[in-house]
Order: sequence, then structure tokens, then C-alpha cells
Amino acid sequence: MKHFAIAVLVKNQFGVLNRVTSMFRRRQFNIESLNVSETEKKEFSRITVISSGDEIQKEQLINQLYKLPDVVSVKELDELSSVSREVLLIKVANTPDTRRDILDAAAAFGAVTEDYSRDAIILQLTSKRKKIDEFIELMSDFDIIEICRTGVCTLERGAALLRQSVNL
Repeated sequence: MKHFAIAVLVKNQFGVLNRVTSMFRRRQFNIESLNVSETEKKEFSRITVISSGDEIQKEQLINQLYKLPDVVSVKELDELSSVSREVLLIKVANTPDTRRDILDAAAAFGAVTEDYSRDAIILQLTSKRKKIDEFIELMSDFDIIEICRTGVCTLERGAALLRQSVNL
């Protein structure tokens, strides 16, 4: 199965996220990443979803999204024509034996130390999803206390806009 990113522009109203995610559940699509926020216009919200499936399943999903009354626009976003980032906060046990290795690994990945205490270090990494996965894998050699990730944020390159193909 192939991963794909879909951006959905919706009316910013109560219950819209529930209706969209319920459609995923009914169609038995797993949501691997979800990011929701207001857009530059307060009357709209943008939902970015990472899911997986074959080409037919992806098309069915997009067609079902368009049937929802609050959906304004739907667009698949690919890696070449868009910029994607995710934020990771990871808390790792801070011990004298592992401290230097943790900080060296963080520096190699471009992670920033957000909090440092005698017992734990919180690192923040903003990057592509794959790099975040690789960083978590590397950090698994240490004592990971807690992880929090945002969903993927994605915008198309250039002048292309999600709201160009409006379904009103």
C-alpha cells in the first residue's frame, strides 16, 4: 500500500472534523497523520490527512470527501510539488552515561533542546515525516519517556492554492 497526503478545505463549523473522520472510519481507512487548523480565512479550516491504500482506494476516498456538505475542496499533495513538515517533541531520560550521545544525535538531526533537567531532556525536531521516524528510531536506543508529534503540515509549492478548485 502506498502512503498519500490529502488536503481538505472545509467550512469552519462545529462537527466538521467528526463528519470527515467518520467517513474515514466508515470506509475503513486508517488515518496515519491528522492535522487541523484554521486557514488564512477564519470561515475555513484545513485538514491534512496521511493515509494509505492503492490508487482506486485513494480515488474513492477523495470522491467520498467531496460528497460531504462542509467540504469545499480536496487535493492530493505529492512530495515533489509540495512542502511538508511535522513537529516532534521527544522526552528522553538524561543520565551521565547517555547525555553526550543524545545531544550529539540531536545535533546531527538538527533537533533543538527545548528543556533540560537533571532527569530528562526534551528535544524538538521540525522536519519531513521520514526524518522524524528515523530520529525516533535512533532515540529508541535510549530511554524514551514520552513522544508527542503533530500531524503533517503540507502546502503546495508556487502559486497553487487548495481553494482554487472550490466545491460550493
